Amino acid sequence: MTKIFIDGSAGTTGLRIRERLAKREGLDILTLPEELRKDVEARRVALNSADIAFLCLPDAAAIEAVGLVDNDHTAIIDTSTAHRTADGWTYGFPEIVGVDAVAKSKRIANPGCHASGFVALVAPLVKAGVLDADAKLTCFSLTGYSGGGKPMIAAYEAPNRDFLLGAPRQYGLTQSHKHLPEMAAVCGLNHPPVFCPIVGDFYSGMEVTVMLHGSDLKGSVEDVKAAYRKTYVGTMVKLCVEADESGFLSAAAMSGRDDMEITVNGNADRLILTARFDNLGKGASGAAIQNMNILLGVNPTTGLVV
Repeated sequence: MTKIFIDGSAGTTGLRIRERLAKREGLDILTLPEELRKDVEARRVALNSADIAFLCLPDAAAIEAVGLVDNDHTAIIDTSTAHRTADGWTYGFPEIVGVDAVAKSKRIANPGCHASGFVALVAPLVKAGVLDADAKLTCFSLTGYSGGGKPMIAAYEAPNRDFLLGAPRQYGLTQSHKHLPEMAAVCGLNHPPVFCPIVGDFYSGMEVTVMLHGSDLKGSVEDVKAAYRKTYVGTMVKLCVEADESGFLSAAAMSGRDDMEITVNGNADRLILTARFDNLGKGASGAAIQNMNILLGVNPTTGLVV
């Protein structure tokens, strides 16, 4: 039996991971009593007893948790922002960094939800030389309100909620969003994008879009598609040639799923690159479980909805 510990299992991502793993055979889920859930020594024992530990914690608590592990055995999958650009950590997007890199790692930083879509769209183009590392990009991203965790879910689902929640709300206005460092670093960009995240009045789903002029590319639209086809050969991320919904693309199209769909629209002068996925799926718990599956040497899609 593989021993699994979820540190921070009361949060949205932790709860979703626990729910999914409860249905799996061959896993022993280590659980602390409620009164010991934040006890440092109890957590230390659980973390060091686990074969794989998920950290579903704020950044400071995740850093503390890593410091509690004093063995070379426990593999850590951190869903916080704390280690996504840190030395010695593997960025947990196997389609980009390689399955072998994840499989051999003991320290895996799960990607951010918005960042997952941006990285999926931009990293293959930079690697293929279709997009220059010095490109100055713009990205907007629509997300369901579950991405804000329990407080935001409660606010949106309150019976007498603020009427402003009924329309999309832009945030990250200072251009210092926590996902920006990984968006630039993982893609190999010299500049982070101008980033416009928007939360909408729907539970889950994401639609991350990068807009390009044809003059931004070192190649053609077909070269863009070729870079995606070369990169995404599995089932978790797929290039969708036609995803037209009567002229629309819904941000909720992949809600409840763990895979990602990429589309290329527009023309030779102006392109719209879009990644659609579930912020709780490939954007959070689904990606974490995919990384766990790779560590276990089983099919990466085991227990996932694809």
